[in-house]
Amino acid sequence: MSGAARESIQIRMGGYGPPTTTHSRALKMIGDRLVAEFGDRVDIKYIWNVMDLGYKGEDVLWMVEHGILTLAYQSTSYLTSRVPELGLVDLPFLFRDLEHARAAMDGKLGDFLSERIEARIGYRMLGYLENGYRHVSNRLRTVRAPTDLSGMRIRMLPSEVHCRTFELLGAIPVPCDLKQAIADITSGAVDAQENPLANTVTYGVHALHRYHTLTSHFYLSRGLYANRAAVDGWPVALRDAIRAATREAVERQRTLAVEEETIARQAIEAEGCEITELSTREREVFEQTVRPMHDEARARFGDAIYALTR
Repeated sequence: MSGAARESIQIRMGGYGPPTTTHSRALKMIGDRLVAEFGDRVDIKYIWNVMDLGYKGEDVLWMVEHGILTLAYQSTSYLTSRVPELGLVDLPFLFRDLEHARAAMDGKLGDFLSERIEARIGYRMLGYLENGYRHVSNRLRTVRAPTDLSGMRIRMLPSEVHCRTFELLGAIPVPCDLKQAIADITSGAVDAQENPLANTVTYGVHALHRYHTLTSHFYLSRGLYANRAAVDGWPVALRDAIRAATREAVERQRTLAVEEETIARQAIEAEGCEITELSTREREVFEQTVRPMHDEARARFGDAIYALTR
């Protein structure tokens, strides 16, 4: 990156949350490292929340694909219609714990998924931020068993696997983007939602839902998607630097995410909400109820790919 009349390389990073979230902070970590290394040879711009500009959260995906944003994060569930293999990591109760999930996403499973995404969409995959374990909240009643979800209208991500899971649990899935979800939760058009505790607090749902159950039913990642044409056109030094910066940011974001969940739980309790922790036996009932999802996944994806989750 040299020359007498250099032009700065502009890198536009975006998301769909305030700058205080761990995902926004991860973008800032990446940007800060690039500025520290390359100075005015790079020009970093941030669009923290595209919803403030009238867009939907899912719009960051086409914005990156078409070069409006250079880099953005979004849950992998939003891409399952285009990259069916991503449905594998939408499965309920797939990972034993955070360490297992992180190892899989940083290892062969993550490599496999990144390869499939890049084969179908104009991205360069830089890594996977942690969206964490998702839990159920609702405005109607305490949930300790699948029967407690019977007939409950629950907002879901637009994932066939997610919707099928909650159908098995007896709920009525209502898939929609975050912007519509917030409106539906506020109006009472849906009774429930499922999210990490931090998201529940960030979007103000804890002020509307009294009942929270720590189901830990899905572990989700938010991919870091970069515009392929932009990244491939950068000098090698910048391409290497953003990958190194991303690795550091992912590791730090995951630590922050665990801290944020603790803070979010305290906020939920301070709001006067009820937080229900499942016993081992109660959790097993949920797992057994959705076991057909895993049987279907093995038949659909094959044992070799399914084994990458282990």
